[in-house]
Amino acid sequence: MINSTLCYIIRDGKYLMLHRVKKENDCNKDKWIGIGGKFLDGESPEECMKREVLEETGLEIASYKYRGIVTFVSDKWETEFMHLFTSDDFIGEPKKSEDCDEGNLEWVDIEKVPSLPLWEGDKLFLDLLPRDIPFFSMKLKYEGERLVFASIDGKAVKNAEL
Repeated sequence: MINSTLCYIIRDGKYLMLHRVKKENDCNKDKWIGIGGKFLDGESPEECMKREVLEETGLEIASYKYRGIVTFVSDKWETEFMHLFTSDDFIGEPKKSEDCDEGNLEWVDIEKVPSLPLWEGDKLFLDLLPRDIPFFSMKLKYEGERLVFASIDGKAVKNAEL
């Protein structure tokens, strides 16, 4: 199993998004995602998130909210536990896209994010973030790139039920 983090950094009604276009054999190729990555040995979720944000964006997270855990199950990839964070309190300015090894960084209006090429399940947890729900557990099951099952706090859901 993989442990990872993802942080949605917020400024002026926008998320700092990463358009994954630079790595070969990237399971996120051409998708737009938040900022994050895999744990290093001995890291806590918070330490991993802060390190990944600094490495990918050059920003130092000053404070954050730990929003939830998303369990990804797939017929193609290893099961992953993604620890989800948001932050609107950071120090610095983002790197220029050419200085980010992972992809292109861009501030995107929060209401426009769902229209970007995203994982289908990402749209589900992105819908929860503005609601400021204290903490949630979400499970997303994929067959290839198709979402076949989703649950929140152990209850199966469909997009319309969120």
